[in-house]
Amino acid sequence: MDKIDINSDLGESFGAYRLGMDEKVLEHVSSVNIACGWHAGDPMVMKKTVDTAIKLGVAIGAHPGLPDLMGFGRREMAITPEEAKAYVIYQVGALKAFVEAAGGRLQHVKPHGALYNMAAKDLKLSRGIAEAVKAVDSDLVLVGLANSYLVKAAEEIGLKAAREVFADRAYGKDGNLVSRKEPGAMIEDQDLAIKRVVRMIKEGKVEAITGEEISIWGNTICIHGDNEKALGFVKKIRKALKEENIDIAPMNNRFLKSGSRGGMTNGQGD
Repeated sequence: MDKIDINSDLGESFGAYRLGMDEKVLEHVSSVNIACGWHAGDPMVMKKTVDTAIKLGVAIGAHPGLPDLMGFGRREMAITPEEAKAYVIYQVGALKAFVEAAGGRLQHVKPHGALYNMAAKDLKLSRGIAEAVKAVDSDLVLVGLANSYLVKAAEEIGLKAAREVFADRAYGKDGNLVSRKEPGAMIEDQDLAIKRVVRMIKEGKVEAITGEEISIWGNTICIHGDNEKALGFVKKIRKALKEENIDIAPMNNRFLKSGSRGGMTNGQGD
C-alpha cells in the first residue's frame, strides 16, 4: 500500500491577529508545521498549537522562517549559510522546548516561505539549514521540496529527508514551485488538485504550468491552512486518498530512512 503524510502550516496567528482555522485543520492532518515567531506566531500561539496537536495525536514540526513578520517571511533576504544555521537553531530550539514541555517529541523541521524556496535552489544555504537541524537533534526529519537541494543536503549529512509535494501549487518545468506573484501559481480547482496529488503519489508525475510532464515523487503533501477553503480541501483529499488505497501516516521512521532516496532522483545539482 502507498503511504503519504498530510502536513499543514499552522500557528500563524500572532498578538491580536488571527489567521487560519488551526484547530479544525488539525483534526484532518497527520503532521503540522508550527510557526516559530519570526514570520508569524508568538509564544502563546506556539504553546496553544503544540498542546492541541498533542491532544489530537498529530506529529509536530518546526516551521522556521526569515525574520520578516511584516512580509510573512515570503520576501527574499540576503543571508549567509552561517546566518541560516543560526536562525534555524534559534527557532527550532524554541518550538522544541514547547513540545517537550508538553510531553511530546518534535518530529521534523520544514523551512517556511522564502527561506524554503531560496534553499531549494542553493546547496550551500541548504547545507546550513541541514546542519542546524542535525545540531539540534539528529533524529529530526528535514522537509524539503521534492528533488530540491534541501533534500540533497539532508541526505549528504545523514539526516532523514521528507520530499514534499504541494496539492494547491503549480510547478515550473524545472520542478520548482511557481512564484505566488505569477498567474496560475495557486491551483484553485480542488478536484484538479486532488487528481494531481494522486498522480504524484502513484505515478511520480505532474504536469508543469507550461504543459510539460515532469517527474516528481513525495512522501508528504502540504495543505495550506491559511486558505479559507483549507478545511473542505483537506477533507476531500483524505477521502480521495483512502479511495485510492493510499495510507495516511506521519513522516516518521516507519517509512523514512537516513539516506533513502525513495527511488527518485536527488537534488537539482546532480
